[in-house]
Amino acid sequence: MSSITAERLPAGTGHSVTASPAPAPAIRIAGLGKRYADDGPVVLDGIDLDVAPGEFTCLLGASGCGKSTLLSIVAGLEKPTTGTVEIADGGAAVMFQDASLLPWLTARRNVELALRLGGAGLSAPARRARALELLEVVNLGDAADKRPHELSGGMRQRVALARALAQDRPVLLMDEPFAALDAITRDLLHEELQRVWRETGRTIVFVTHNVREAARLGQRVLLMSSRPGRIVREWTIADEGPRRIESPQVGELSIEITEHLRREIRRNA
Repeated sequence: MSSITAERLPAGTGHSVTASPAPAPAIRIAGLGKRYADDGPVVLDGIDLDVAPGEFTCLLGASGCGKSTLLSIVAGLEKPTTGTVEIADGGAAVMFQDASLLPWLTARRNVELALRLGGAGLSAPARRARALELLEVVNLGDAADKRPHELSGGMRQRVALARALAQDRPVLLMDEPFAALDAITRDLLHEELQRVWRETGRTIVFVTHNVREAARLGQRVLLMSSRPGRIVREWTIADEGPRRIESPQVGELSIEITEHLRREIRRNA
């Protein structure tokens, strides 16, 4: 179940303790608002959010609440109407629901292309070796020479994840990347993503409308309202290792989050 933990200083030591300064946020959003026309509806309103380095944050809400718009603004693909967004040095890579692999390239060469466009200055043999390493990270080393039409939907999303990791950005933004997959494939990719996150230390912001997905993956779950989109509730989950989709912790948290989500949907119906 959800919990918020606080660290306490040791009592009775007779000495003052100076806490180390907190690291700068990987993402800092302040006063962010968005509308697409001067007289149009407000899509996002007054969003303030800090995401710590290495944190896995899930952004949850009903369809049309502005989750993807917020992610696009953080990625630099859209501009906010008001407010500011700051990203850690190195910027963010983005992974979408559609893998969008180049169909004439193999899995390895799709990843190699990201390495070449990223400007790392690697030689062709070094790009090939690094692409194979990244495909191994997502357990696709044996499919490196297959083209997208030869891969399942889940395998194509693994290639897309390897391609995003190839950009070597400190922040990874994921916009419902597993929404189109069947439940079993999605469950397997949840395991892969959690493993990759722990191994790489990336900061991840994961957009979803699936409550159980958010409860399983996130260290922090943020619930957005609709019309306009605001962050109205958050849950911080104690990190006790990977969680299973069927675990009691995920089930209890999902019930709690779902109740708040239903209230938001009814309020805006």
